[in-house]
Amino acid sequence: MKVSVVVPMFNEARHIARTLQSAMQAAADAGLECELVVVDNGSSDDGPQIARSLGAQVLSLPGLTIGALRNRGVQASSGEWLAFLDADIEVPEHWLSLLLDLHAEGRGDVFALDCDTPRLAPWFARAWQRRTLRAGLPALHRMQWLPTPNLLMQRHWFDQVGGFSETLRTGEDKDFTWHLNKAGARLLALRDPVVLHWGFEGSWSEWLGKELWRQGSNLQLLRCNGLSLRLLRFPLLSLAAWLLDALALLALLDGYPHVALFMLFVTSVPALVLSLRQSLKHRDLLFALQLWGLHWIRLHLAGAAFVLSLFNWSARRPARG
Repeated sequence: MKVSVVVPMFNEARHIARTLQSAMQAAADAGLECELVVVDNGSSDDGPQIARSLGAQVLSLPGLTIGALRNRGVQASSGEWLAFLDADIEVPEHWLSLLLDLHAEGRGDVFALDCDTPRLAPWFARAWQRRTLRAGLPALHRMQWLPTPNLLMQRHWFDQVGGFSETLRTGEDKDFTWHLNKAGARLLALRDPVVLHWGFEGSWSEWLGKELWRQGSNLQLLRCNGLSLRLLRFPLLSLAAWLLDALALLALLDGYPHVALFMLFVTSVPALVLSLRQSLKHRDLLFALQLWGLHWIRLHLAGAAFVLSLFNWSARRPARG
C-alpha cells in the first residue's frame, strides 16, 4: 500500500528536510511505500533542491493559491492514501501506523493530530499554538472541520468533494474538510501524540501579518458556502468591537472617561470569553491572560481584514505550507 505525501512549499529550506524525513520514517514504521510530492510556489531558496535530494518529486508552480498547489500535488500522485503536510511540520514516527490502525478499527475516515510548537518559540507563538491543543477532551475527538498542517485520508474522499477550493487565499482547509464532513466522512482529531510546527512566528510583525492574512478569507468563505452564522459571527463581532472603540474615543473626547472605559471593557469581553474557553482545561492563569490579549488583537485584525476584503484587497503573500 502506498501513501502519497503532498507538501506545498514557499521558501522553506530551513524546514523541508525535517518534514520529509519525518514523513518517510513514519511510512517505514507503518510498512508503507512512501511517495513525496512537493509543490513549490516559486521559492528563491534551496528548498526545491533539498526536497529533490531526499527523493521527492518537485513541481514548480508559482502564483497559485495553496488549495491549487495541493490539488496539483494530488494529480501528480498515485497513492491509495493521501497525506497533506505543511512544509514546516514534523510528524511523530508512529503517525501513520496509529492512524491506519484507527481506520482499520472503523473509528474514522479523515484524521489529524493536534499541533504544538517547539519550546524555543516566543511566548506569543507558543500561546497561540497551544490554544488549539484539545486539553481535557477525549484522546479521540470528532470534528466538523480539521486544519491541514497534517491530514490523512483515502483518495476517494478527496475525489468525492473535488479537492480544495482554488479561489480561497486562506481557509481552504476549513472549506475542504467541511465539505468532507457534509459528504459523510468522519473527521477525527487526536490529542496525543502531536505534530510540531517549526515555522512558528519569530516576531510580533510576523504574527500580526499572518493573522491579518488568515482573517482575510472570511468573506470568500461566505461567498463559497452561503450565509452562515458560524462564518459570520466572528467578522460581525470584530466590526462591533471597532464600532465600540470609535464610540469610546468619542466619549473620551467629549469628557466622559467613565463611559469610554466601560465601552473598552465591553470590547474586551469577547476576547476574555474566547481565552477562558480555550485555557480553562489547561489550569494556567498566565496562559489565560496571554490568550486574552492575543484574542483582543486578533478580534481587531479580523475587522480590518473583513473591511479590506470588501474592497477586493488581497494580501500579497505567496501560498505556502
